[in-house]
Formats: sequence, structure tokens, C-alpha cells
Amino acid sequence: MKMAPSPGLSAPWTGIDTRRLRAFAPQPVQTPRGRHAQLLTIAAARRLRCIERTGLGRTEDAVYWKAVAPSAVFKAAELRAGDDFAALPC
Repeated sequence: MKMAPSPGLSAPWTGIDTRRLRAFAPQPVQTPRGRHAQLLTIAAARRLRCIERTGLGRTEDAVYWKAVAPSAVFKAAELRAGDDFAALPC
């Protein structure tokens, strides 16, 4: 004889419980090295978008993405020059 699963056991967590628990979750803290890597990833994505837009014949978009890519690199360089950025061990 087959029996259906109990409705109480199939979904122990509801969306309301999840939202309630999210309030107690600690906020992630980003390290300077992690932020540096994120900024370089953003710069690379902007350059790739420039190449993509150029290939699609959308030169006005390509010019924009090519112009804003260095800003992320400059921010990463400023972050690396700061005192918070620890050097890698030799």
C-alpha cells in the first residue's frame, strides 16, 4: 500500500521563516584583496562588453564601455596603494 507524504514533513521551512532568519545573518565583510579582485573583474567585463558591442556594430556603446573600463582599474590601483592592502608573503 502506497501512502502520500505528510504535508508537514515535505516543507519544514517556509518563505516567512527564511526572511525572518535572514535578519540575523551576519553581513559579509569584504577584504581589501577581495575588493581589488572584484574591481579588476569589473574592468575586464567592461572591456569584453566593448568588444561585444563593437562586433555588433554599436559603436556608441563600445566607446562608452571602453571609456569607463579604466575607472575600475584606477580604483583598484588606489586600493592597492592604501595601507589596508597587505602584501603577499614571500
